[in-house]
Formats: sequence, C-alpha cells, structure tokens
Amino acid sequence: MDAPTTPLRGPAGGSGPAVDDARDAALLKVRDLTVTFRRRKGSVQAVSGVSFDVARGETLGLVGESGCGKTTIGRAILRLLPQGTSATSGSIEYGGQDLGSLSSGGMRVVRRHLQMIFQDPLSSFNPRRKVWDIVAEGLVIQGVDKQEIARRVDAALADVGMSASMVEGRRPHQFSGGQCQRIAIARALALGPDLIVCDEPVASLDVSVQAHVINVLQEIREKRNLALIFISHDLAVVRNVSDRVAVMYMGKIVEIGEADHVYARPAHPYTRMLLEAVPMPDASVKLKPTSVDREMPSQSNPPSGCRFRTRCPLAARICTDVEPPLRRMPQGQLAACHFPYDEPAPGRPGPGDPGIPGDAS
Repeated sequence: MDAPTTPLRGPAGGSGPAVDDARDAALLKVRDLTVTFRRRKGSVQAVSGVSFDVARGETLGLVGESGCGKTTIGRAILRLLPQGTSATSGSIEYGGQDLGSLSSGGMRVVRRHLQMIFQDPLSSFNPRRKVWDIVAEGLVIQGVDKQEIARRVDAALADVGMSASMVEGRRPHQFSGGQCQRIAIARALALGPDLIVCDEPVASLDVSVQAHVINVLQEIREKRNLALIFISHDLAVVRNVSDRVAVMYMGKIVEIGEADHVYARPAHPYTRMLLEAVPMPDASVKLKPTSVDREMPSQSNPPSGCRFRTRCPLAARICTDVEPPLRRMPQGQLAACHFPYDEPAPGRPGPGDPGIPGDAS
C-alpha cells in the first residue's frame, strides 16, 4: 500500500538558487524545493528553496544538525510526506519526468526506481512477516512473476552478504541490527532502483558494523552504478562515501561542492563549526573550542537575512538585512555567505557596523 503523499504544486517562482555542477543529464533534479508542516499554533518551514542535482552513479552527502531538513528532503523526493500536515512546492524531476505531476498509480510505477533505506530498519519491517517475504514484497506489488521474484530476492541477499537459506523461515527480530540493515538494503535493491535515499543508515550501529554496512553500500553502488543520497550527521562517514557534500542549516543548503574541497577548505562558517566539533582520535590532542556556542533558533521563526547570523562570529549588519545567495567560491564549491573563508576583505564591516561591502550582492 502506498504511503500517504502530498503532490508538488509547481515551482515557487523565480529561477531558484544556484546549483552546483548542474548537469543536463542529471538523474535527479531538485529545484527550489520548499516543505512546510502545518501545526495548530502555526507552520514550520522545514525545507526552504533547496536545489541540487544527482548524477547516475554519484553519491551526494547531506549533512547538518538534527532538525535541519535532511530527512524531509529524502521523504519529499519519494513523496512520503504525511498527507494533510505538509505542503510542498518546487519541482523534483527523475529522468526528466516531473514527479509532482504523477498520480498515486504513476508514482507507484516510478517508485521502483527510487528507493529508501530508513534509519531504524526494524520499524520499517512488518514484524509478523518473514524476512524473505519482506525483501520480495515490492516485487509482488509490481506484479513480477514468482520465478523472477525468487531470482531477484536471492541476488539482492547475496549482494549484501546474506543468502536465502540464512533467512529462511526467520523474522526480523531474530537478526542483529547490522543484519537488519543489510536486509533493508536488500529490500531496496530487489526492485533494481537507479537511486537510493539512505536516511542515517548506520547511525544506530556499532562502529565495526557501520564499516561493514558502508562497504556493502559502496560495493553495490559500483556494481550497479547506483546513485545515492546519503543523509547523516556523521561528517567522517559522509566524507568516506560521498562524491559531493551539501551542508544544511535550518532548511537551507549553505554550502555544496566536491567532498575534498568542502572538507579541505570550508567556505561557510557553519561548515567550519561542524568540522571543529569532530573529536580527534588522539587523546593527547586538545580539542579547539568551536567558534559557535549558541543554540539554533526556532524553525518556526527563523532570523532575517542569513539564518546562521545569530550564531556566526563573522555576522555584520548586511547579514541581518540581506540573505546571502549560493555563490561560486575559488575552491569550486558554492557557499551562501557574505564573508566566506573568514578572510580579511577591504571595507568589511565588523559586528553591528552598518557598512555594507561592495561584494555583498
């Protein structure tokens, strides 16, 4: 049965923000995506004007603090947002087809090419069903014949290091957390998707199990030329698996680019804050204090201008008045900051100074 969905309602207007390395042949194109959740005491805009592309065979990492909108983007792509409590605008194209224009039946056909791996695999399984049937469920819904179902389920289980005999007659609760996550990956693979949204797939696993699951995903991506959207708050994991990284803050992408460029020389102060917070694996190394120590503002009442300005050590008057657009940086990535790289600039105002630098537009 399809999960309740909310159809997209056309572009929100304008050309939308800049897109990193836009490709005409991109497998997935997200343009000006905005998601608003309606509440009794007002609305919360969980995602605000997000745009990006994902190419075939590419892994895009989405990182940021809890509540920044990472999971909401993944669910919006697959139209898995709860009906009646959310409103979505913008456009999402898969293979040149606008997903927002599809009926429930049309989306059911397309969804075999777009799959999702959830953070807690057990909560996404029917505890009464046997594992083999769980992996086969999508194929049954798609009307695949029994012989082909058996072949594809066995192949998917083999790809994640399991076998039909290993799961025969067993239910999800009889497997470990790492095994359940591999079963969830097999369920997604059985349908032969082109793109998989991985929503914190290793967050609840031990470090050794994390490494195994990540290796499985990497091997499968190379073998099947899969595109992955890898959602995580773990910067080390994202760096290891991603070709490009998009850093999110309060529903917006504040920096996006090649993983090596973003990690080697982050342009946005929020990206630097995240990297400064990563502990060193050496007990003799003293942690540097992070440049930000304030709490994230309320999502229902975001700050004017730059949303990060209330926590940013570089904030000036222009940050209050003008929202910085995503701009191309010398290192190649895009960043939404009036003062990228924290470098001195002629005429740059200090905190509270009403002056506006000439390069702020």
